[in-house]
Amino acid sequence: MEAVRHYIGVIQVNEELNAWLEVYADEAEVIANELDKEIKAGLPLKPLHGVVIGLKDVICYRGHTVSAASKILAEFTSIYNATVTQRLLEAGAIIIGRNNCDEFAMGSSNENSAFGPVKNAVDHSRVPGGSSGGSAVAVQAGMCMVSLGSDTGGSVRQPADFCGIVGLKPTYGAISRHGLIAYASSFDQIGIFGQSVDDVFSVLDVIGGPDDYDSTVQQLSKFGKELYAGIPSLARIAYFKNALEDPALDVEIRDAIMAFIKKLTAAGFSIEPIDFEYFDHIVPTYYVLTTAEASSNLSRYDGVKFGSRLETDETDLSNFYKINRSKGFGKEVKRRIMLGTFVLSAGYYDAYFTKAQQVRRLLSENTNSIFAEFDFIISPTVPTTAFKIGDSKNADPVEMFLADIYTVFANLVGIPSISIPLFSHSSGLPFGLQVMSSRGNELALQRLSKKFVEIK
Repeated sequence: MEAVRHYIGVIQVNEELNAWLEVYADEAEVIANELDKEIKAGLPLKPLHGVVIGLKDVICYRGHTVSAASKILAEFTSIYNATVTQRLLEAGAIIIGRNNCDEFAMGSSNENSAFGPVKNAVDHSRVPGGSSGGSAVAVQAGMCMVSLGSDTGGSVRQPADFCGIVGLKPTYGAISRHGLIAYASSFDQIGIFGQSVDDVFSVLDVIGGPDDYDSTVQQLSKFGKELYAGIPSLARIAYFKNALEDPALDVEIRDAIMAFIKKLTAAGFSIEPIDFEYFDHIVPTYYVLTTAEASSNLSRYDGVKFGSRLETDETDLSNFYKINRSKGFGKEVKRRIMLGTFVLSAGYYDAYFTKAQQVRRLLSENTNSIFAEFDFIISPTVPTTAFKIGDSKNADPVEMFLADIYTVFANLVGIPSISIPLFSHSSGLPFGLQVMSSRGNELALQRLSKKFVEIK
């Protein structure tokens, strides 16, 4: 009970950050009281007994609003629990509220929420990253112990980097997407924020694994296998030469990572640069495919089946849809729906969507070849540190899309990836390192990440 009251107090003090759309204070205290009774009764502790958790506003919680930070779903109440929500509750976790995010998880700054931007706790004039910015700031500012976000192209790792915390995107299929509001179904993955590597993997052990409601979920043997007989320094590590030579990369970030690579080499790691042939194709491929899937997934929000219905005398059904969707969706969501509709149109389907699918297959094949020779890939998480709220990046969608240049790769090929906070910029802002492993090797990823934190 005391823990819950502590976090409610911290949330109230940090209300200006706008990280929460709703706080379940009374409900959390009731659950905490029940858990306290279980302890007094001598019952065994559950895996996440009393762990206070925030949910991104795209994850369903029965009887609670889930709006995807959009006007079109502002009054929608979930009638069931997402699989992850159910597993958290069964494990003794306390869900303390829902976190602000970019509308329908579309954005890299958390400025696209219909309920206002989230502020970075380190510097309130800067963005926390997106789309899971509220979930990241909730952990960053100590408003909960861990939180869940969703990661379609970096929406957990990028805000984790900007906020100086750990952000994990597991293998595609490691966690059920049942009850996650869809953006791009073949990319979406629920991810986890925490202050430590062990924290996020402890939550993964609880919420991951097979689910009858999601046929894409796989049994990953508790997310990996033991490698290197307990000696992480025997790992073979690659880094994309293209990434560290990219002119968009902040010089200080590049220098810090190169210095860290030298430190790792001195510690006995084998690290080699590799040229990735399709590096320049990663972002275009990602945005062609995700916008196409978004166009399809968001077509259900029309004011009839789903979504708020505006008062109108319009009798033409097509115009009725236009009115509801024009008023209900924000600018960025409408932009991506239009892009997706364009690439799926009859005259452009083969030229864009089919071609992007072919490139995605090539990326997967090349990735498999890399992991036949190496165990891990490291890269920057984001090209820059957190930028100012209202920065020109938000005015230029292409520049904002390029902010995802290092993170979308893992979503395209379905591999696990983590951002770990290792560095500090001269501006005083944190930034991290992205580490990726082959599909299903979360356990190896956990062990190596912990070693990197020790070495830093």
